[in-house]
Parts: sequence; structure tokens; C-alpha cells
Amino acid sequence: MFTKPEDFAKSGFNFALFFANTTFDGIERLALLNLAAARSVFEASLANVTTLLGAKDVQSFVSIHKELSAPSLEKGMEYSRNVIAIASETKDKIAKEVESHVAETNAKVSGLVEKALESAPAGSEVAVAAVKTAIKTANEAYEGLNKAAKQAAEVAEASVAAATSATLKAANVVAVPAKGKKAA
Repeated sequence: MFTKPEDFAKSGFNFALFFANTTFDGIERLALLNLAAARSVFEASLANVTTLLGAKDVQSFVSIHKELSAPSLEKGMEYSRNVIAIASETKDKIAKEVESHVAETNAKVSGLVEKALESAPAGSEVAVAAVKTAIKTANEAYEGLNKAAKQAAEVAEASVAAATSATLKAANVVAVPAKGKKAA
């Protein structure tokens, strides 16, 4: 329980420190992913240019270009999935800590309020009930907002997954005829 203002400040500072560390961890993971992606794109581009330079005519150039574009699209989608995974994991860590911090703070504040209300003067029952109702309403509002935010995140993640799947299917449909033409 918060017995002194310093305890409340220390709790807030520790939460802010956790938030900053978790955010920087996510940023670091994204930076490493970006460096790996940049290296991969550079290496693939060099290999693709070398392959394209080996084309004998315009038709073989177009055919080779189509063949080379499908793996690039798949790598791009994989990159997108990795970015989403990093962002989602970071969001989940922070959300879990926020829930824990809010629950702990609510319990401590409720304890302090209960203690203060116990020593309320006679005849203040209506005010005590109003304070308890306000605390209960605030907690219910927070829970409702938290539930809505989780549902919105789930819908967004499902939409991204569906879009990714549809894009990969479309890329495979385009890549298969290109391979079929080359074999003919």
C-alpha cells in the first residue's frame, strides 16, 4: 500500500522505466530486422541483376523478371509479418504491465479510501457511498475501455493476417502462370 507519496512516485517511476525499456527493446528488434532486410534486398538485387543480364532476348528477360518477382513479394510479406509480430509482442508486454499496474494501484487506492472512509464522521454515509460508487464506476469504465481496445487490436491483427494471406495467394496465382509459360 502507498504509505507515503514517495511510494506512489516510485511506483510511477518504475512503470515508466518498464515502458521505456520495453519500447526500446521493440525498437532495437525492428532495427535489427530492418538491417537484415536491407542486406537481403541488396544481395538479392545483385543476384537478380546478374540473372537478368544473362537474358538472351526481351521475352526471356520478361520471363526471368516474373520468376524473380514472386520470391521478392514473399520476402516482403514475411518482413511485414515480422514487423507486426514485434509490434504485437511489444504491445502485449506493455498492456499486461499496464493491467497489472492499474490493478495494483486500484487496490492500493481502494485500501486508502476504505481506511479514510472508516474514520469518516457520523452522518457521512451518503458521501461514503458516493465515493465507493465513483470508484466502482471508474474501474468498470477502465475495464470496458480495456476490453474494447483488446477487441480492436484483435480485429486489426485478423485483418492484416487476411490481407497477407490474400496477397500471397494472388502472388502465387501470378507466379504459377509465369512458370507455366516458361515450361511451354
